[in-house]
Amino acid sequence: QVQVVESGGGLVQPGGSLRLSCAASGTAFSIYAMGWYRQAPGKQRELVAAITRGGITNYADSVKGRFTISTDNAKNTVYLQMNNLKPEDTAVYYCMCRIWGGPDYWGQGTQVTVSS
Repeated sequence: QVQVVESGGGLVQPGGSLRLSCAASGTAFSIYAMGWYRQAPGKQRELVAAITRGGITNYADSVKGRFTISTDNAKNTVYLQMNNLKPEDTAVYYCMCRIWGGPDYWGQGTQVTVSS
C-alpha cells in the first residue's frame, strides 16, 4: 500500500557530506513518523535519526551534531543531511515510515561509503 524509496547515497571522503532523501507514496495513509536506520556488515541495525509529524527528533549519540533530519510534510519526504562523515558511518541506510493505524514501511536501502 505504501512505497518508500531512498536516494542520495554514494562514496564520499572523510569529512565530506551527503544528503539522503526518502519519499513515501501510496493511497489512504497518514504518516506518524519517519526515520533513518543503518546497518554495517556484521553489525546490528541501529537507529540513526527519527522525526515525528510534529517535529520531535531523536538522534543516535554517534551522529549528534553532525547529522540533521528534516521533513517536507506536504511531499511525505524526509531528508538526512550528513556532515563531517566518518569511516564508521559506512553502512546501508534504510528509511522507515510509520503510519497512523498501520504497520511500518521500509525502503530498499541506499549505500553510504566513507573512505579515502
